[in-house]
Amino acid sequence: MTQPHHDLILRGARVIDPSQDIDRVTDVRFTDGKVAAIGDALSGDANTEVRELKGKIVTPGLIDLHTHVYWGGTSIGVDAVQLARTSATATFVDAGTAGPANFPGFRKHVIEPAMPVRILPLINLSFAGIFAFSGTVMVGECEDLRLLDMRQCLRVARENLDLIVGIKVRVGRGASGNSGIAPMDMALEVAEELGLPLMAHLDHPPPSRMDVMSRLRKGDILTHCFRPFPNAPSMPGGGVRPEVLAARERGVIFDIGHGGGSCGFATSRAMLEAGFKPDVISSDVHILSIDGPAFDLLHTLAKFHVLGMSLPEVVASATVNAARAIRRPELGTLKPGALGEASIFEVLDQPTEYRDVIGEVMQSNIAFKAHGLVLDGRWWT
Repeated sequence: MTQPHHDLILRGARVIDPSQDIDRVTDVRFTDGKVAAIGDALSGDANTEVRELKGKIVTPGLIDLHTHVYWGGTSIGVDAVQLARTSATATFVDAGTAGPANFPGFRKHVIEPAMPVRILPLINLSFAGIFAFSGTVMVGECEDLRLLDMRQCLRVARENLDLIVGIKVRVGRGASGNSGIAPMDMALEVAEELGLPLMAHLDHPPPSRMDVMSRLRKGDILTHCFRPFPNAPSMPGGGVRPEVLAARERGVIFDIGHGGGSCGFATSRAMLEAGFKPDVISSDVHILSIDGPAFDLLHTLAKFHVLGMSLPEVVASATVNAARAIRRPELGTLKPGALGEASIFEVLDQPTEYRDVIGEVMQSNIAFKAHGLVLDGRWWT
């Protein structure tokens, strides 16, 4: 069914669109579900909806590159639609919550009903995805190699290539146990066959940071890239480990993936002081991080602004950079003709406490607060 003609103007906000090097107070117009124009004093007719946004920030629709939103179908999942409202996030990249066995249910019961909130999944190599993740039950989905059926992963991914943007594998003591690095090698083979990127999770060894980093290809994504010791990317005396620098040199994408155990302020400071900024900032929001310390994408972006990244840099990390990581250039931009999506938030001057995953606290007078979201060229919330 065709949507009726609709015009929307966002007026007087600070518009930040790193894809076009735009950072100024101006207007944005959406017509019939697309970005129509960016310019000063844009005018409409009597039927044009106008939102006055003086003092607010308008960006391309924010993309959270690492989330777990198979709500109701897995213990780890949270509700993407509710989160979109509270975090002004347009696109949620689900980081392997579902595997080949339960992906059809994820699509039918969560992804499709959530529209116009967009969920783009990475499919987990493990047959049942992340099936046992809670405060009381924790079983790594790659601990038992019998769960890793490469042919089934390949088949289901091929059947859903309109949605699936990559392959996900979790390796580390908690996720793969005695399976070591083998799940990553299997996932890489599937990703190569499909021509898709791999997102690799790294937690406590084994495997080692070196084992994981050396395997990642150009365009693959290392999530939890600023994790604290052990397997941290920074050296004890400062500076970046050589294998991390080598991976960036060959085009590996570095994603924060904050979550409940994967981002330390000390590591982040060391990396930023060494000039090594993350390519993408994501929340890794799930059932154990939604109430802290990650909370959501806006809160995670604010942390890195407090740590010293500029506002345009943190916006880029969750718009154009995230879109490139999933090879969706139509997202993360306000170029005329692009999909009609925008995130609106405020930068508040109020005392705010930020926590990392090992208990360090930062006090700041900077806070980000969601104000609205444009989807399909309409003011959605």
